[in-house]
Amino acid sequence: MVKAIGFIAAAMMLAVSCTARQGGPRPAGQTAGQTSGGNKVLVAYFSCTGTTETAAKAVAEATGGTLYRIRPAKEYTAADLDWRDKSSRCSVEMADPASRPALADSSAAVGRYDVVFLGYPVWWNQCPRIVYTFMEAYDFDGKRVVPFATSGGSTIANSVGELKRLYGQGITWGDGRLLNSGADDARKWAAAVVAGGNQ
Repeated sequence: MVKAIGFIAAAMMLAVSCTARQGGPRPAGQTAGQTSGGNKVLVAYFSCTGTTETAAKAVAEATGGTLYRIRPAKEYTAADLDWRDKSSRCSVEMADPASRPALADSSAAVGRYDVVFLGYPVWWNQCPRIVYTFMEAYDFDGKRVVPFATSGGSTIANSVGELKRLYGQGITWGDGRLLNSGADDARKWAAAVVAGGNQ
C-alpha cells in the first residue's frame, strides 16, 4: 500500500513538472495569451504554404501572444493557388472585390485582446479575400491592429492601405511590416511594436 501511494505521488509530481515546462504561444481556444507591455496579444494569420505561418509563430514567441490560424472552410489546394491560371480559385477570388471565402470557424475570441497582429501572404498586391472575411466576422472596435505579411515581390503598403480604407473606423492601425527576412527579424520587430517602438 505504501509503495502504491509513493508511486502515485511520484507520477503526480512528474505530471506537474511536465506541465510547468510547457512553453511557447498558446493555441486559440485557451485563456487569452500572456500580456506583453500590459496588452493581451492575438496573432491571427492566414497561411497556405507555411511561409506566413513561420513569421506568425516568431511574432507570437516574441510577444507571448496567442496564435490563431485563419482557416478557410475549404482548404486551398496547389491547383487553387496557381496564380498563372485565370480560372484557379485564388485568381477568381482576387478578381472579385466582393468575394468573401467562408471561414472554418469563428473561435478567435478577438474581444479578449488589446492588440491583434494580422498576418497574410500578399496576393495581387492585396490581402487574400479571406482576410476580409476574418475582419468582418469580429468586432475590432478599440483594438490596435498591426498587419504583417510575406511576399514574393510586392510590398505590404497597398494591402495595408486597403485594410485601413475598408475597416479603418474604430481601429488603431499599425503601419505593418513585410517579414521576408526570417524569424529573428520577425521577433525583433514584434517585440518593438508591443514595447511602443517602430511598427
